[in-house]
Amino acid sequence: MLWQAKVKILMNAQMLQEAVSLAQEVGHVWLATADANKKPHIAAAGKIRFADGIRVAVTEWFCPGTLANLSDNGSVAVVVWKPDADLGYQLTGRLEKIKDLSILDGYEPLIEQRQILPQVQREILIRVDKVTLFKLGPHSDQEEKSANEGKIDDARQKTQVSFDRN
Repeated sequence: MLWQAKVKILMNAQMLQEAVSLAQEVGHVWLATADANKKPHIAAAGKIRFADGIRVAVTEWFCPGTLANLSDNGSVAVVVWKPDADLGYQLTGRLEKIKDLSILDGYEPLIEQRQILPQVQREILIRVDKVTLFKLGPHSDQEEKSANEGKIDDARQKTQVSFDRN
């Protein structure tokens, strides 16, 4: 059983790397959160990086709603999807840490007059528990083998993917 857990971790790490590479190519990801009353919220983010074998870091100027949800309910999903190829991944997991990176306060006098909260660029560190393929068409929410096992073209020009489900 221990070897199966190690194989699963390695497979997830490979799929996380693939998801991050695809997100960098696409240029954005979608971050889904929910508040304490389970009301959902979606935010877009432009930067994601592979932190380690089970973690990703998403960086953006997040709105207060996203941050409030994460403080109430640390569950989070990140989706990257390339529509023209119908290729994507959903990463589900838990918030581990929020790090302030930059603060924009008083830059625009009109904003200062309206007393809007200062903008803060943050990095959200997420421990990914599950990686699933994300597609427009029918798909399973079961964890899959790495898409690279289907030999996705490095240039992502050819998008035919075959999966060994054994």
